[in-house]
Amino acid sequence: MYAIVDIAGQQFKVEKEVKLYVNRLEGEEGAEVDFDKVLLIDNDGKVKVGTPNVKNAVVKAKILSHLKGDKVLVFKKKRRKGYQKLNGHRQLLTRIQIEDIVTK
Repeated sequence: MYAIVDIAGQQFKVEKEVKLYVNRLEGEEGAEVDFDKVLLIDNDGKVKVGTPNVKNAVVKAKILSHLKGDKVLVFKKKRRKGYQKLNGHRQLLTRIQIEDIVTK
């Protein structure tokens, strides 16, 4: 059984007991979170597609940790002008574990 879920503006394919990184979520480590924007559920070949969301479907997850992603360097340059600019960025992430996919 798997589901396609919209979490913090991004779509993820999730299954039970899967761990994944998403954009930073509100909540403390160890807190339970529910995602109700379920776009699709596949239960052993029986596919339910939402319009746009599947009704009465919830994905339950647990926040494992908050962390920062790897550094991404952005380098800009204009040739023959002496212009150079170097910027760095580290995305704020949350690691979650999917506990259960519930349909009613």
